[in-house]
Order: sequence, then structure tokens, then C-alpha cells
Amino acid sequence: MARLPRNFIPNLPQHVVQRGNNRQAIFVGDNDRRRYLECLADASSRYGCAIRAYVLMTNHVHLLLTPAQRNAVSLMMQIVGRRYVRYFNGQHARSGALWEGRFKAALVESERYCLTCMRYIELNPVRAAMTKSPGGILLVKLSQ
Repeated sequence: MARLPRNFIPNLPQHVVQRGNNRQAIFVGDNDRRRYLECLADASSRYGCAIRAYVLMTNHVHLLLTPAQRNAVSLMMQIVGRRYVRYFNGQHARSGALWEGRFKAALVESERYCLTCMRYIELNPVRAAMTKSPGGILLVKLSQ
């Protein structure tokens, strides 16, 4: 079946979710998280995607992005995926796919929904009992 085209609109926020293949871990430790965030910061700057919120769960990632150009999210996610998978596979002596298919993305069309989405993203590790508060996880400043 052919892939459906992405519906990205410049300057309209997107909620992006990318999952590990077969729900496997995509982050084993803080070094993995730091490397992913480095890849993300570089690619977001390169392709003009402002990162509004993010969370790195054990087996998936949530991002709230605002692309400056129509294809910026796809280009950004492609470069992050290539760089991070190469790193992860090398670090953990594995090969093959890390991601479960393509990333999912949804338009965030209202300011109210944008705030709801931010809250959902930031509270995700609390709901998963990874931490007691949203500030209790590794945070690395993304350069923008």
C-alpha cells in the first residue's frame, strides 16, 4: 500500500510520536537520551522546526514542533532517525530497524489544544511512573 502524503502546514504546530519497533526500548540510559537530543537539536535548527515540548520515554518519543516550511518535519525526523539509529545500533551491538514504521503526526490547530498537548507530553513520564514530577527527568537544553 502506498504511503499517504503528510499534511504539514508551515507555522502550525504538530504533535509527533515515534515508537520503538515492537515496543522495544529506544533509550537504555542517559547517554542515549543525550545523543538523541543532540541529533534532534541539530536537525531542528538545520530544518527550521521549533521544538515547543518533548519527552523521551523508554520506548517512544513525543515532540511538539512548529515547522517553518512545509517539509521541515519530515526532513528533520529523517535525519534524526538516521543519525540516532546508527549511534544506537553501534552502542548496543545490534543491527536493523529501531523505529516502528513512520512517525505519527497530528496538526495542533488551536491554542487551547496546543496547551493541552504540552501538558500531555510533559506529564507522560509521571503517568508512566517513571518520575514523581515532570521536572524529575533528564532535561537537556535544545539550542534554537
